[in-house]
Amino acid sequence: MLLGKPCRKCHPGRCVLILVLGLLCDAVGLVLLLLGIFATLNYWDFLVYTGALFLAFSLLFWVSWYTFNIEVPLEKLDL
Repeated sequence: MLLGKPCRKCHPGRCVLILVLGLLCDAVGLVLLLLGIFATLNYWDFLVYTGALFLAFSLLFWVSWYTFNIEVPLEKLDL
């Protein structure tokens, strides 16, 4: 739903695998980061750093997904 109208053209794009990998890295990174911050464990620093790395890798997936879904009409290309 976009601005009160039902969105009929919403789709994940052409690169669904990259989207799923980005979402998975976000979820795993957030869980590890929060577990490292709030749990009383002896290896909390490993969890915090690993969670931050997963979140950083998810940014690569998000940029790739966005880049591969850019559509340019053939008329705008100078071929």
